[in-house]
Amino acid sequence: MGGESCIPTLAMVAVQAGYAGMNVLSKLALDDGMSPFVLTAYRQVVATLILFPIAFFLEREAFRLITGKVINQLLWSSIFGATLNQLLYFLGLKLSTPTIACALNNTLPAITFVIAVPFRMETVGIRTLAGQAKVAGTVLCVGGSMLMTFYRGGLIRMWPSPIDWRYAAEMSSKAGADAGGHHMAVGAALVIFSCLAWAIWFIIQAKMSKSFPCPYTSSAMMCFMAGVQCLALAACTARKASAWAMGWDIRLAASIYAGLIGSGLAVSLMSWCIARRGPLFVSMFSPLLLIIVAVLGWAILDEKLYAGSAIGSVLIVGGLYMVLWGKGREIKQLSQNQITDTEEDDEEGGRFSAISLPVRSSTPPKSPAEG
Repeated sequence: MGGESCIPTLAMVAVQAGYAGMNVLSKLALDDGMSPFVLTAYRQVVATLILFPIAFFLEREAFRLITGKVINQLLWSSIFGATLNQLLYFLGLKLSTPTIACALNNTLPAITFVIAVPFRMETVGIRTLAGQAKVAGTVLCVGGSMLMTFYRGGLIRMWPSPIDWRYAAEMSSKAGADAGGHHMAVGAALVIFSCLAWAIWFIIQAKMSKSFPCPYTSSAMMCFMAGVQCLALAACTARKASAWAMGWDIRLAASIYAGLIGSGLAVSLMSWCIARRGPLFVSMFSPLLLIIVAVLGWAILDEKLYAGSAIGSVLIVGGLYMVLWGKGREIKQLSQNQITDTEEDDEEGGRFSAISLPVRSSTPPKSPAEG
C-alpha cells in the first residue's frame, strides 16, 4: 500500500525531470541556430504521432462524440494551448535562460486565477483567509516576474561546474555574449505571454471537458491542428532548406525529446496523476522543475545567476504556494460544506420519515401485483 501511494509522487518527479531535460536540450538547439518556429513545428508533429495511437487504444469510441462545437473548441485550444504557448515560450527561452523561463512559468496559477475570475470560474473571497492567500500569492508572483524582467542585479558567484561539456559551454558563452539585458527582458516578457496563452487554454479546456471528456483524444487532435499551424508559420519564417535540415545532432535530439517527453509522456503521466490525486497535487511539483533546471543550467550550460533572478524566483515560488494553499483550503471548505448540507438533508429526511411512518402504517402499502 505504501509503495502504491508513492507512485504518483515518483511520476510527477519524473515529469519535472523530463521537462527540465527538454528545457536544456531546447536551449542548446536554439543556441545552435535552430529556429523556434521549426522546433515548435517538429515538436507538434512528433507529439501527434505519439498521442494518436494512445488515444485510439484508450479512447476508441471518443471519435463518435466529435461535433462541430468540439472541433471549434479544439481549434481555439490548439491556437492558445499549443501554438502560441509553445512558440512564445521557445522564443523567450532563446532570448533568456532556462532558469528564468522555468521560474516565470510558475506564475501560471496566478495568471490563471486572474483570468478565471471574470468568467466566474474562480471567486476572490477577499474576506476569507483562502481568498486573501490567493490574492497575496498572485501579487507576489507578479512582483517576482516583474523583478526578473526589469532588474538584473549583481552576479552571484558560484564554484565552477565539475562537468566539462565544451560543446554546451561554447554555445552558452556565445549566446550570452549576443544576448544583453534588453534581450533578456524581452525573453522574460515572451515567457509571461506564453503563460497568459496557457491560462486562456485552461479556460477553454475547462469548458470543452464538459462536452468532450476525452483527454487523450483531445490532446492528439490539438497537437495535430497545432502542427498544421506551426508548419505554416515555420514555412513563412524559415524559408531556407538549411533551417529544416537535421542530422544526428542536438537539433534532432531536441525535436524528438520535446515531442516524446514534453508532449507525449508528460501529458499522459499528468493526466493519470490528476485522476488519482487531483490538479492541486500536480501543481505543487512545479517549483521542482526550477530547481532541476537551475542545477542543470549551472552544470551543463555554465549559466550565470544574478540577484534579480534569484530574488524573483523566491518570490514567485512563495506566491505559487500561497495561491495553491488558498485554493486547497477553499476546496476543503467547500467539501465540508457539502458534507454538512448532506447530513442536514439526511436528518430532515429522517425526521420526515419518523413523522410519516405512523400515518402510513395504518394502511399497508400495495404490492406490485395489487398496484
